[in-house]
Amino acid sequence: MNYIEAIILAIIEGVTEYLPVSSTGHMIIASSFMQIADDDFTKLFTIVIQLGAILAVVALYWKRFFQSLDFYFKLLVAFIPAVILGLLLNDVIDELLESPLVVAISLIFGGFLLLKVDDWFKSNEEIDENNPTAHTEIGYLTALKIGFFQCLAMIPGTSRSGASIVGGMTQKLNRKTAAEFSFFLAVPTMFGATAKKLYDYFQDGLVLTGQQLNLLFIGNVLAFIVALIAIKSFIDYLSKSGFKIFGYYRIVIGISILLIHYFIYPLSII
Repeated sequence: MNYIEAIILAIIEGVTEYLPVSSTGHMIIASSFMQIADDDFTKLFTIVIQLGAILAVVALYWKRFFQSLDFYFKLLVAFIPAVILGLLLNDVIDELLESPLVVAISLIFGGFLLLKVDDWFKSNEEIDENNPTAHTEIGYLTALKIGFFQCLAMIPGTSRSGASIVGGMTQKLNRKTAAEFSFFLAVPTMFGATAKKLYDYFQDGLVLTGQQLNLLFIGNVLAFIVALIAIKSFIDYLSKSGFKIFGYYRIVIGISILLIHYFIYPLSII
């Protein structure tokens, strides 16, 4: 991997990680065309630069992270399903499901779902005068259910943010509240994924060169800056306009992956 390739992947990560469009699908296309998808460092890089995206959430919502222990307990409850199912099923999913075909089908199927969620949960956006916090209050059971929805993202192409946001909306949360909780939940989830990837990388006897450390630093800084912009823009857009544009976009990307993989250039899972 060279510096240009690292910059491209970091920008893609920053833009797509918190949008319901699947960063995996975009990474597959980019890394395959750059012919670096099978490289061990590329696989590490695409996970570790999530740390930059994590810090973007903390920077934007830092007051939330220091408001109460209750906030952390709810994140912990929501995080537990990913830990348990991730440890139990991760190897199976890697072996059976990680293919461009599965990613493309997940993108397309999820796209059609996003075209409908605004209509399905329209009442969530209405203010209940008798209970003003009805669509903004997150209890422990709600947090746990959102955590299980997040586990759907173990299927490549599903989108972690998309699954957890829709999960929140099924629990009567409005779009903004569901999206923000999805961002908060990303912090422990992505930190855990990064720690595991680093552990596996070094357990395999691999080492990081000075240039690779520089690439990781640049990637994290870029992912942080781009994610800041993406999160703020997404929340503003989502509050006003909903999910439909993301649904159409997912369908286009899914079809593109199928066409590219079978007719132009074989794509590889990173």
